[in-house]
Amino acid sequence: MDIAEFKKQPVLGILRGAELEQIEPLIETVVSAGLRTLEITMNTPDAAQLIQKARKIAQGRLVLGAGTVLGIDSLKSAIDAGATFIVMPVLVQEVVKYCVDRKIPVFPGALTAEEIYNAWQAGATMVKVFPVKFFGPEYFREIKGPFNQIELLACSGVTAQNMREYFTCGASAVSFGASVFKKEWLQNKDYSSIAGAIKAYVRQLPFELTKGAGGVE
Repeated sequence: MDIAEFKKQPVLGILRGAELEQIEPLIETVVSAGLRTLEITMNTPDAAQLIQKARKIAQGRLVLGAGTVLGIDSLKSAIDAGATFIVMPVLVQEVVKYCVDRKIPVFPGALTAEEIYNAWQAGATMVKVFPVKFFGPEYFREIKGPFNQIELLACSGVTAQNMREYFTCGASAVSFGASVFKKEWLQNKDYSSIAGAIKAYVRQLPFELTKGAGGVE
């Protein structure tokens, strides 16, 4: 993952619970909708296979990473499958160290001021603030007061309607998951609804971020 490129469209999709047979249409849907960065969670059955297959289908059109990485075994499995960045719901020191030593972008999760600081000190590329839906965008403004150098990724509860406020309040990036990759949409293979939901996020970005983004209408 090229962080400079990610910051040009700082929106991360989180795919959980997909099946192998769905990966090809899902990847094509994500790419056509204009999203550039996607994580596949490691607590999804056959996660490593999903990442490997997604990478083959994407052919460089999508930056792929692994989420819910909670240990070294899971981490190595994700990297071997082709994940180029790592995301966690909490700070796992050994995972962050492994990534930092190998220059792999890593996004550990945190919530309180102390947790956020510790994750950043450990070497986080960005700190995933999770779950933000209970605190809202203003929480980022408060955190950025003393920690103005810390890069923050908002996760959980970010909508197409409030994402701009998260950026205004200091978020460096935002993410979405189950609100777009809904269980019923996945089960019904309703890829058009997934595409529409993704486009709603991409369209809300500042113009200079979306300018030239493939697939954005």
